[in-house]
Amino acid sequence: MNPEHPTTRRPVTAVEVHQPTPFPPAIVTPAPLAAMQPGTVPSVASIVLPDGRVVTGYAINPVQPEPVAAKPPVSRTAVNVALGGIGFAAVCGGLLVLTTFIAALTALITQLITLAAVIFGGWIAVQILSSNGHQGGTTVNIRKAVIKRNHFHS
Repeated sequence: MNPEHPTTRRPVTAVEVHQPTPFPPAIVTPAPLAAMQPGTVPSVASIVLPDGRVVTGYAINPVQPEPVAAKPPVSRTAVNVALGGIGFAAVCGGLLVLTTFIAALTALITQLITLAAVIFGGWIAVQILSSNGHQGGTTVNIRKAVIKRNHFHS
């Protein structure tokens, strides 16, 4: 009502009040893995606003958060540490075998060198100490020798 025109009245009309119609509750279903055509056409919901407008649309399911994956009973860090320890133990065992092999090879080479020295030394001793006579060469028997002025006279 305008105070400027108190004599002019508007016609009184009946006011119809519409209460908004809520959407039906969404049914929680698991989301399909692949996009596919729905088997039936979903129902259309309408809401009448207080000013008389009608809003029509499909019900939208609320977005459900992804379910929290169940934690494994043992943490991944612990599993990785354990696997690293097993790998380290395997490497240490391999290094121990390699070290043992190198030590055995060194002992074998040392024994072969010692054996060669003994055999070669024995052969030389036999050559020097053999009494088979002389094999060619000259035998000189000196009975009386006189050395004068750095000359040998027999």
